[in-house]
Amino acid sequence: MAATARQSSLVLPAHPNDLDRKRIERALKSRKRYRYVEPTVSPVDEGYHVQSPCCSRNIDKDGGVIDVALLRHDPAKTMWKLFWRDHAQGIWELHSVHQRLTAAVDELNADPERIFWQ
Repeated sequence: MAATARQSSLVLPAHPNDLDRKRIERALKSRKRYRYVEPTVSPVDEGYHVQSPCCSRNIDKDGGVIDVALLRHDPAKTMWKLFWRDHAQGIWELHSVHQRLTAAVDELNADPERIFWQ
């Protein structure tokens, strides 16, 4: 049949997507630290970048927007990698690996060692 649809070899990545970005934004409202600032969640390759104004002035003395976390999806292993920003070195460091996005966001929200929300 001439009108048969062919399978596309193009496979779109599952992440980032606007639905999960909004879920992360909503979940961040229940974080333990710096609840009075409004973080932003931006799409990046295979994940999401979390930034927030620096209220503590520990990282930015002027209270500017700083990197908080990077959530990256590994499609081959179907897992989430949660990174924190080493501001002194200017690099992202792997913090933990999770099977589900919600578990990674829960870890980011709890932040008992003040690694993310500095």
